[in-house]
Amino acid sequence: MASRTDASPIVARTDPAEALSRRFAALRRLSADLAAPLSDADASAQSMDDASPAKWHLAHTSWFFETFVLRDHLAGYSLYDDRFSYLFNSYYEAEGPRHARPRRGLLTRPSLAEVLRWRAHVDAALLDALPRLSPAALALVELGIHHEQQHQELLLTDIKHLFAQNPLGPAMWRDDGAIANEVARLSADKLRWVRGAEGMVSVGHSGEGFAFDCEGPRHPVLLAPHALAHRPVTNGEWQEFIADGGYRTPSLWLSDGWAWVQADAIDAPAYWRDGRYFTLSGWRAIDPAAPVTHISFYEADAFANWAGARLPTESEWEAAAAALDPSGGDQLDAAGPVQPAAADDDAPLQQMFGSVWEWTGSAYRPYPGFRAAPGAVGEYNGKFMSGQFVLRGGSVATPRGHCRASYRNFFYPHQRWQFTGVRLAKDL
Repeated sequence: MASRTDASPIVARTDPAEALSRRFAALRRLSADLAAPLSDADASAQSMDDASPAKWHLAHTSWFFETFVLRDHLAGYSLYDDRFSYLFNSYYEAEGPRHARPRRGLLTRPSLAEVLRWRAHVDAALLDALPRLSPAALALVELGIHHEQQHQELLLTDIKHLFAQNPLGPAMWRDDGAIANEVARLSADKLRWVRGAEGMVSVGHSGEGFAFDCEGPRHPVLLAPHALAHRPVTNGEWQEFIADGGYRTPSLWLSDGWAWVQADAIDAPAYWRDGRYFTLSGWRAIDPAAPVTHISFYEADAFANWAGARLPTESEWEAAAAALDPSGGDQLDAAGPVQPAAADDDAPLQQMFGSVWEWTGSAYRPYPGFRAAPGAVGEYNGKFMSGQFVLRGGSVATPRGHCRASYRNFFYPHQRWQFTGVRLAKDL
């Protein structure tokens, strides 16, 4: 997600062991269901350095639970296969050397079937141990659940990128109703502006429930008068940007963004071709009313310039979202095709959660007073606070229950294989 492929320490109040057991079992079942349509070849291939094979996601999340919970907190536990620590560690320097990320697609062994057997072994051992685990170990189980939810989203987006490289345009799941009835709405609601909070506001995690370490500490920020668009930018609006020469006008672009456009011959969002876009159900007609997705920070910023607007800051976005229900939207509930759809409500601010990750203009840097937790699980967030930008809101591929107003996702400005979109802002 550099990729958002790992987790960080928690600020959390863990559930009792019984409730945690139910959540853990449901989590692990969903991961297996997401991978169920894949062959061993599908699950082993790697389409680019930023993406990982589906099999690797299934294995790495098992490695996390086996390493940080079972190995470290269950007396007498023996690793299923001590070679897996080298293969499926991600970024944890404290856990020793690891297989190079760009070469994960070469791991034809262990097979998908063997990885699934390992998962079953870890599941049985952890569920058996849960009632006896210490509060510290239960907190790590909680962390592992949120970590695996991140990988569930990555599994879908990485498979989508892989399948899009195949000339056959394979579908991971059929969506016969949508394919047979490709009747898109003619247009979305005309864009409206919603005045945002002004003056001193508090942002960041409040200390209630789960959060990753980078979401805190909570702190005051000063917001100038501004407004947010009531919905994300749509495919139809993006088509107007293209038709008006948006990808051919250097004055709209940051210098690095223009160099990226020229070097990679960028002329549309990822997965667009001849009036269609690629989805997890194969190629479909572009819906002009649906939120545009698979755009980079560079593209989002150029579009905002073209529209006479700007990207919101992450504090503006969070202040607007704080009172909204983060469990809404078309978030991931079960295995099946996901694709952003047009808004179907009349809320003042629409699709803030569970449609597309929304680029902000804020660099991913630590909040005042941030301190990474000690130990291996504290490595990920803090050490990546350089050269990346914050996204907010979650997407259709984000598991329901994973989103919250304070959540800070982050990517490099050229990356766009995630479900990334944009909501405009403007000064008042």
